[in-house]
Amino acid sequence: MTFETLYELTRRSVKEFASRIAFSMYGGEEVTYAETGRRISQVQEMLTDAGLQPGDKVALLSSSMPNWGISYFAVTTAGMVAVPILPDFSGEELDMIIEHSESKALLVSDKLFTKLSKKTVEGLNIVIRTKNLGIISQTVHARGATAVPKPDDLAVIIYTSGTTSKPKGVMLTHAALCAQSSISMSIFPVGGDDVFLSVLPLSHTYECSIGMIYPFSTGARVVYLDRPPTASALMPALKAVRPTVMLIVPLIIEKIYRHQVLAKFNSNNFWRTLYRVGFMRRYLHRVAGKKLMKLFGGRLRFLGIGGAKLDIEAEKFLLEARVPYAIGYGLTETAPLLAGAAPSMVRLGSTGPQAPGVQLRLENVNPETRQGEIVALTPSIMTGYYKNPEATAEVFTADGWFRTGDLGEFDKDGRLFIKGRLKNMIVGPGGENIYPEDIESVLNSHVCIADSIVTEQEGRLVALVHFNRDEIEAMIDDWREEWETQKEAWEAKTEQLKKEIMDFVNAKVNKFSRISEVVEEKEDFIKTPTQKIKRFLYNKKGTPQAGENVPDGTVPDPETK
Repeated sequence: MTFETLYELTRRSVKEFASRIAFSMYGGEEVTYAETGRRISQVQEMLTDAGLQPGDKVALLSSSMPNWGISYFAVTTAGMVAVPILPDFSGEELDMIIEHSESKALLVSDKLFTKLSKKTVEGLNIVIRTKNLGIISQTVHARGATAVPKPDDLAVIIYTSGTTSKPKGVMLTHAALCAQSSISMSIFPVGGDDVFLSVLPLSHTYECSIGMIYPFSTGARVVYLDRPPTASALMPALKAVRPTVMLIVPLIIEKIYRHQVLAKFNSNNFWRTLYRVGFMRRYLHRVAGKKLMKLFGGRLRFLGIGGAKLDIEAEKFLLEARVPYAIGYGLTETAPLLAGAAPSMVRLGSTGPQAPGVQLRLENVNPETRQGEIVALTPSIMTGYYKNPEATAEVFTADGWFRTGDLGEFDKDGRLFIKGRLKNMIVGPGGENIYPEDIESVLNSHVCIADSIVTEQEGRLVALVHFNRDEIEAMIDDWREEWETQKEAWEAKTEQLKKEIMDFVNAKVNKFSRISEVVEEKEDFIKTPTQKIKRFLYNKKGTPQAGENVPDGTVPDPETK
């Protein structure tokens, strides 16, 4: 069934699936679809009692929980506009977003409430606690109203966070968000028997559209963790919940691959020798895959991966291990999905073909590489950036297609391969296109590297790497008797590793993409709330640029994938 507004979608699901569990906390409360409907009315009553009207903005700043989705549906189905905010923004950024969005109300979880300034809180008509839907403060007592939204009415404003500039408020309509459920259903149908385990922030469009709105439209159940998805938190939850569907970012599966699979097969010469033989590697991956599927609860039929580029070696493991994974491609501005495929149709390195109902093409194609900027026409496109017509105009072509800023190419079967961000591309001395993301993928496949970025410095490619200390210290334990101190052993080992890493990478990339130097970043890279490295801070070796605004370790800028 297709819907044109979140009002229609919510009303139908609450009635049709009344007795089913809609949302639950792992080890905590369970909320039926009928109870969801009751709480939606409760929140709407509180908002209208504080004088809110259709079209008013309501900020939603909360960790994932059943009342997050309830709050989101309460706002949007009342004809108001939800402003979901990523929880990892600094207090200064949160104040700025609430002010810029002109939000009159706030639904907030306890821990995040403490990040807000007194001035921001006092300027709101009402502040509601998401944990129990109780009122924290209310400065306005007046009768407001609700209205049934139309398909083209604004439903949400989502402030993106990425790597180059200040946040932009992406405006998405009811029709745009509802189209995502239809697109998702066409790629991979879900239903009342499906159980989603949600581990990503609901304020991220990827999780909100595909991990909340979509399952809610089909009568499925979503279970939330009350803590970050570390191994110690995730393992027992997987065993208890036994999800059929999960959405994750590459970082999660890359950690599993490096620390569980690759570490095992690099533990001694016997395993390393076996692992180098193609058919043996495939066999070992298949055995590891069976164990991984059991670890995931034994019922997993769709592991969706999106939000960033997946390391090719980690993907090769998933493919050979026969894990039912699929990689999706999209942006906040497209609500988000533009391309994707069911697990049965995956191709190594590809996001799959353009999604049903979506059109993709390449602009400014390089005739030699067949690569160009991906532009899109989709029913889920944003109406623009809130109060920023200049930025809006820049991202649309003359004929109304959206410029993604990503470089890609299509194979003969129409599958899309993402090469990297257009703004990140480095032009080599002979005019070659060099994609730092491709080199970083090789770097990050090394067991001793936790994270990396590649920059150009005086015509040379330099790799900035943050080492995996646990792996290196384990090596040091084996031979540090040769050195007087742990520090001396660490420095000796990292210097040795730098040369090994250069040889490792340069043997795997083309001659134009070979790195000239490896520089250790001793501290974690500064990242966006969605865990992308802020490249513009690392234009010189390993040090954020002087004069950059770095409040609380973060810098606001737009996240587009």
